[in-house]
Amino acid sequence: MLLKIVPPLASNFAAQNDQLFILITILVGVWFIAAEAMFFWLIFRFRARPNVATQYITGKEKHLHRWVSWPHFLILVCDVVIIIAAVQLWVRVKQTLPAADRTVRVVAQQWAWTFTDPGADGVLDTPDDVRTTDELHLLLNKRYHFLLESKDVLHSFFVPSFRLKQDAIPGRIYTGWFETTRAGTYDILCAEICGIGHGVMGAKLVVEGEAEHATWLQRHAHDAALAALNTVNTAPADTASTPAAPATAGAH
Repeated sequence: MLLKIVPPLASNFAAQNDQLFILITILVGVWFIAAEAMFFWLIFRFRARPNVATQYITGKEKHLHRWVSWPHFLILVCDVVIIIAAVQLWVRVKQTLPAADRTVRVVAQQWAWTFTDPGADGVLDTPDDVRTTDELHLLLNKRYHFLLESKDVLHSFFVPSFRLKQDAIPGRIYTGWFETTRAGTYDILCAEICGIGHGVMGAKLVVEGEAEHATWLQRHAHDAALAALNTVNTAPADTASTPAAPATAGAH
């Protein structure tokens, strides 16, 4: 049942993300159980009894103080372990940007996702780009950069199977990365409440092999050519528009 609830691991850092989650759950869970057990034991052990006077303590007695100081020290050690593991994952996912095999553009707006695939030439902003709405196709075992933008309000690009979530901020372009490791069809969600249609702002992510991806590109070749023609016809209007702000990394 639990395996059905937890999304499959489909990116290169998904497993490390889950390991950090399990580590935090175990360390926090052990201390939670210990604290609750001690709490109820004290309630039972020192409950009111007939003809037994109440004991008043200051909390500074050495034989009592150690019951606070020793667990406190051990909890600090657990905190350090969690911080080290979390920083290692953060640096790997957010602070490094290895070279990509391909780059896709992801644009969020109320309440849809628009994706741009670089097409057969592997280069964005060329005539063979394939633009789709609410459906993103990726190649298996490839490292991708994604250029994330928002056209209106705050959104959040959330791919549970990739263990990836990145906020999209209007006026900024965020560059992130991932590597696909498992073929299949997965969910894309918006994790930032973005208006009345937030709940239906979902999309489909398809990770596929070379042959399937080539077939998909071929199927959309006509759409790409038509989009390129429209771009040429509307070039003066596009030139007058305000360009996006420079790329920014580090937002979350």
